[in-house]
Amino acid sequence: MKTYLRLLSFAKPIEKYAIPYVLCTLITVVFSTLNLALLAPLLHTLFLAEGSEAIMAKPDQWHDVLGYFNYYAQQANLQYGAYGALKMVCITIVVSVFVSNLFRYFSQRVMENLRIHTLLNLRRTVFNNVMDLHVGYFSNHRKGDIISKIASDVQVVQFSVTGTLQVVFKEPLQLLAYLVMLFLISVKLTLFAMLVIPVSAYIISKIVKRLKSQAKEAQQVYGNMITYLDEALSGIKIIKAFNATGFIKKRFHDENVYFSKISRRMVRRQQLGSPVSELLGVIMVAVILLYGGHLVLSDSGELAATDFIAYIALFSQIMRPAKALTDSFSNIHSGLAAGERVLELIDQRSAIQDRPGARAISDLSDSIRLEDVHFAYGDKEVLKGIDLTIPKGKTVALVGPSGGGKSTLIDLIPRFLEVSKGQVLFDGVDVRDLQADSIRQLIGVVNQESILFNDSIFNNIAFANPHASEEAVIAAAKIANAHQFILDTENGYQTNIGDRGTKLSGGQRQRICIARAVLKNPPVLLLDEATSALDTESEKLVQDALFRLMENRTTVVIAHRLSTIQNADQIVVLEAGQIAEAGDHQQLLAKNGLYKRLIDMQQFSD
Repeated sequence: MKTYLRLLSFAKPIEKYAIPYVLCTLITVVFSTLNLALLAPLLHTLFLAEGSEAIMAKPDQWHDVLGYFNYYAQQANLQYGAYGALKMVCITIVVSVFVSNLFRYFSQRVMENLRIHTLLNLRRTVFNNVMDLHVGYFSNHRKGDIISKIASDVQVVQFSVTGTLQVVFKEPLQLLAYLVMLFLISVKLTLFAMLVIPVSAYIISKIVKRLKSQAKEAQQVYGNMITYLDEALSGIKIIKAFNATGFIKKRFHDENVYFSKISRRMVRRQQLGSPVSELLGVIMVAVILLYGGHLVLSDSGELAATDFIAYIALFSQIMRPAKALTDSFSNIHSGLAAGERVLELIDQRSAIQDRPGARAISDLSDSIRLEDVHFAYGDKEVLKGIDLTIPKGKTVALVGPSGGGKSTLIDLIPRFLEVSKGQVLFDGVDVRDLQADSIRQLIGVVNQESILFNDSIFNNIAFANPHASEEAVIAAAKIANAHQFILDTENGYQTNIGDRGTKLSGGQRQRICIARAVLKNPPVLLLDEATSALDTESEKLVQDALFRLMENRTTVVIAHRLSTIQNADQIVVLEAGQIAEAGDHQQLLAKNGLYKRLIDMQQFSD
């Protein structure tokens, strides 16, 4: 119930939809019930036409609804004749049906608007929260599972939970209206009929008991399928290069088969509820026919034949809202299982939070310092006691064997990761006392992997500044050595580059990324092996663009090529999470240490 109420909170302001829905539903229920109750005066009119009824007195009890209907039907018969009375009763039934269906349509429109409104709020909330999570979260969770929660699970919540809200209000109200009318016709017969209802409810509850756990498992398996699909589409070249198509097909197929088995079990239970409830309803109607027929045939006067026929018509309709409630009870388990997964993502909090009173920083005036910095992924310590000063306007290069902690160190500066011990300082202020967004506003990042979006070249360059002018974008592209090849594309700056920039070469993608950083014009620049994956010609163009970008900026660069780092103001050699050596290129060569050995192994050679 707690999960359901939390999901409904995303429908706020719910009163905007609830009030008109309640009014429309009340009118629908009243007239839907009257549609069937009017069968009694219709039959009574027909019987009167045969002269088989004596003149009726006006009922003196307010709750004798059918008595009133029959009385006025008889009066119409006496005044307008049998056929005239029949026409009036038929017109009344048609008007009643029209009104009930008109307001049913209005109520459905209102509920559909509520459903769409809830979906909008829920999907926006979960996506916004995902975007606010720290970078490390995405390293520990499957992307496909996150996508499944945002796309599929939210959709399930929309149709099952909000759909159930409609059923839970309308159908019990309709059921209550039918029961009231049945009691008004015959208290004894209705009490007898209600004896069978608890038996029916118990049988249905047994059928749907395990649906929630199955639904939760189904959503998890579906998330795995999305993950495999994303990996297959992203790595299609590698899959084909290693002839791994069969393996990938089998992995996806096995998960698909498992998902199908769970779905079949769920559907079997869901669909079993409907025919069982219908069968139980028919049994109840048959039993009531026997008992009610006995009351009519006994001539005890407790139940008239016309009233009994109207009673049967009303009672037969009780099973429709009861069946809808049964189906809703089955479906709600899927919605709650999906809802729990969505709420779990909404409740996830970023491990990186600004401290209370954190202030914004607008510029770097002195330096960035790391003091006794430690960092660990779980129990594995990656950085151990790092002390490093990066002066304003200087270039610091990080080199060393793979796994030494270079990328981790560079991720601490924009607070993509949080130190386990020690502190990172901007102009002497701990980054945790500064607003993370303001820190990142000062930083431009160019990674080894070119992160581009399925959009135009112009929009990819202007990513950090959507309001940038065309002149500014072109100027940034020229600095990045990208302007000429952009002009050679099909539509120039408006050319769509495809998913992750697949229509461009590696060097072209990297220069677009550099142009994006140039346009942002940050005082601090972080370069993570920005040229390591390029061929010689592309590297030369990209390297030239990087040198232009690095001018008069505070730069931290990770590289495995001598051409990238030999002109750095300071080179820091990391090994096993610690600073092994530090100095400029010539100083480190003279030390004849790890840096010299790396050079001798030509790890940085072209």
